[in-house]
Amino acid sequence: MKMYGNWRSAAAFRVRIAMNLKGIAYEEIFLDLDAGEQFKPDFLAINPQGAVPALFDGDGPPLTQSLAILDYLEETQGGMKLLPADPRERARARSLAQVVACDTHPLYVPRVRTFLMEHYGLPREKMLDFLRNAFTTGLKVLEKRLSTEAGTGRYCQGDAVSHADLCLISLWVGTGIFGIDTAPYPTVKRIAEALLALDAVAKAHPLRQPGAPAQ
Repeated sequence: MKMYGNWRSAAAFRVRIAMNLKGIAYEEIFLDLDAGEQFKPDFLAINPQGAVPALFDGDGPPLTQSLAILDYLEETQGGMKLLPADPRERARARSLAQVVACDTHPLYVPRVRTFLMEHYGLPREKMLDFLRNAFTTGLKVLEKRLSTEAGTGRYCQGDAVSHADLCLISLWVGTGIFGIDTAPYPTVKRIAEALLALDAVAKAHPLRQPGAPAQ
C-alpha cells in the first residue's frame, strides 16, 4: 500500500496506527502542506479536496477520508481487529470516533484557520481561542461519555483498541501542540497514556515522522 500523508495530519496519524497494528506494509509519501503541495494539480487529481490521507491499495482508485480508510482496512485486511464484533459495541466505538473525526477535528484544520484569518480578519489570538474551544468541546464530550458509560474499559470500548482510540489519540496529541489544559479530562488522559505506550502508536506519532520538528 501507498499513502500520501503529512507528519502533522491527525487523520494520517489514525491510519498509520491502524496499519501498524494490523501489520500492514506501506509506504508513506509526505506532502509539504505548508508549501501547498496538496493543492498542486497532480495531487488534486488524486484527491480534489486537497487533503491527506489518500491511500492506494494495488491498482484501484485512491481512498480518502480517514474513517472510510479505517473501515476499508478493517473489512479487507487481517491482523488485529479494530472494531468489536457485537453490533452495539461497534456502534459505540464508531460514535466515539466520530466525536473527534466529524465534529471536532474539522474545526481546527489549517484551511479553516487560514480562512478565518484571511477572509474575516480574525486576529491570530482570536483564531487560537476558536481552535482551543473546538478542542475543549470535543474533550469534554469524550470525558463525560468515557467516564460515565459502562462500555469504557482500558480503552474507549472495552479492553481492546478500536477506531475510537485511534481518533482519541489523534486529538490528544494536538493538545500539546496547541497548549490545551488537559487536567479536566483524566479518563481521556488515562486512555491516551495507555495508547502511547503501544509500539504501533509510538511509531506512528506525528513527531516521529519525516519533516516533523524536533519537539
